[in-house]
This record gives sequence, C-alpha cells and structure tokens, in this order.
Amino acid sequence: MRITGGELKGRITKCPDGVIRPAMDRMRESVFAILGDLSGKSFLDMFSGSGTIAIEAVSRGAERVVLCEKDKIKVNTVLENVSMTEKEMNKKIECHFIAVELFLKRCKEQFDIIFFDPPFPYKFHEDLINIVSKNNLLKENGLAIIHRPAEKQMKDNIGNLTKKDFRIYGRSIVDFYCKNPNL
Repeated sequence: MRITGGELKGRITKCPDGVIRPAMDRMRESVFAILGDLSGKSFLDMFSGSGTIAIEAVSRGAERVVLCEKDKIKVNTVLENVSMTEKEMNKKIECHFIAVELFLKRCKEQFDIIFFDPPFPYKFHEDLINIVSKNNLLKENGLAIIHRPAEKQMKDNIGNLTKKDFRIYGRSIVDFYCKNPNL
C-alpha cells in the first residue's frame, strides 16, 4: 500500500499478517480529497489494520492522530509503519491495541474526524456511530466516516449525527456523518 498524498506521498507501508482488507488507494485518496487540508485537526483511525489511514492523516497535516486495532498479530507491522511519521516528520501516532468498541466506550477525548474501516463481515456499523454520538466523541462540525459493504444499510440520522454525504467505490460505500447539535 502507498501513501497517496501530503508530505509522505508515495511512501510504501507494509501489510500485516492475518486477515486484512486494506482500503483501496483510490478510495483513500478520494476520501482525503473530500476532507481537504487537515492542518491542526485531530484524527481517530478505528480498525486500523496496517496504520496506513493514520499515516495518511499525518501526511496530510493532521496534528493529533490516534489509531486503534485489536488484532495482536498486526502490532509489530503497525508500529513499524507508523514509525515513518516520527522519523520523517517528527510526528507521533498514538497507538491502542484493544477492541474498538472498548476504546470508544473509554474514550474521553473529542476528535475532528473519526474514520471506521471495520471488516466487511462486521455487523455493528450503526452501533459504532451511535457510540460516537452518545459519548460525544466528535467536536462541533466533526465527521464520523464509516466504510461499509454496499449491501449493509445505514440510517440517515443516528443520535445527534446526520449523514451528510456518501460515496460509492465498487461494492463498498463510505458514509460521512456530521455532528448536528439540533437533533
């Protein structure tokens, strides 16, 4: 996999052992183009896999980046991949190796952007967005982004989050939920 934009554009990341469905370069590049300049933003990468999304966020200017991946088989590869941001940009990515659901329930911090890329068989996509809403994990005008299979349906409103956009990439969809304090 390669970093598609920013200071680290073109750098290659390793793919960890175990089950992984890396976000397609085209999808990743498109999502980050939609997000635009991430300077000064905080970014949470959930179901991180290889750490490539988190690296992409740092490469494109995100100030604070946190990732979460529960698969212990992926730890060494994730740590090796994310070390490039510290070596080349002097920016550290905070890594957590626990279940995403547990991390979200314990989290007391708000983020500008939360990106979810769960395995396709995962069944609790709406629950993830609901936890973000219930635990107030998004800053005002923040985005919760979730990558899902096209056959998995998502509501337009979940808690105080409203779907403001979606994009189709082959047999997958990326939904963009925005914090809406009026709901």
